[in-house]
Amino acid sequence: MELMERTLSRREIYDGRVVRLHVDEVALPNGKTSVREVIEHPGGVCILALDDENRAALVRQYRYVFSRVMTELPAGKREAGEAPEVTARRELWEEVGARASEWTDLGTMIPSPGCYGETLYLYLARGLTFGEQHLDPDEFLNVDWMPLEELAEKCLSGQIRDAKTVVAVLKARALLG
Repeated sequence: MELMERTLSRREIYDGRVVRLHVDEVALPNGKTSVREVIEHPGGVCILALDDENRAALVRQYRYVFSRVMTELPAGKREAGEAPEVTARRELWEEVGARASEWTDLGTMIPSPGCYGETLYLYLARGLTFGEQHLDPDEFLNVDWMPLEELAEKCLSGQIRDAKTVVAVLKARALLG
């Protein structure tokens, strides 16, 4: 069976600073029609930065959508036309105040393909040198450090639930052995 859906019409709902929302009418493989609500996002990066003691940099920040402080790996949104590796270097410098001499591509992930058009690029960063944070004016976060094994256990137990963090940590752990 052919699984493709064809767009019949599109209604733009919202065009914001970070996301765009549109509602499409689509033709289904069986000839019927349905509606798809789509949130477009420019994509982002997530960085597992490990220091010389194999500790990971973590950021703790308030996440308005969930009304709580969450612990995550440093991450950020890609700017238009910006290569993912450039975004990763910029975000590590801004959020942690660190630069890395070694970068390993951990692949990509699609967080929620049912309606959210975002691709996240995951990286492992090592050989860190440090300076000061360069946070955006509306960005407030604290940096903590945790041994990679402890972080992996927290991901597996559900204590850390941020998807990009869980995926990057477990991929890196498998890669590093």
